[in-house]
Amino acid sequence: MKHRTIVTTIAGAVVVASLAGGAVALAGSGESDSSVTGPGAEQAKAAALVETGGGRVNAVERDSEHGATWEVEVTKSDGSTVDVRLDAAFHTVVVDPDTEEAGSATNGS
Repeated sequence: MKHRTIVTTIAGAVVVASLAGGAVALAGSGESDSSVTGPGAEQAKAAALVETGGGRVNAVERDSEHGATWEVEVTKSDGSTVDVRLDAAFHTVVVDPDTEEAGSATNGS
């Protein structure tokens, strides 16, 4: 229940942020190797931390894998690192284990 309340609150803030900074956030498309900042990135961080139950955000990037818009790399409290992919409305698309060291892996596809 608490998770849904937080996600709903984030979604409302996203609407406001998208009206204020949407044009800037949409200026870059596709994947990027550099971390992004701004209101959209902050919303992506918050949504990813809700999804993972906390942790530390390492990077926020624009993404297009699995239909995502954002990729947030999070180190969870157990030490594992995951990539949380979010759509334009900051809803979770998929959570993948971070596999940069092992090459590329997919989420079952």
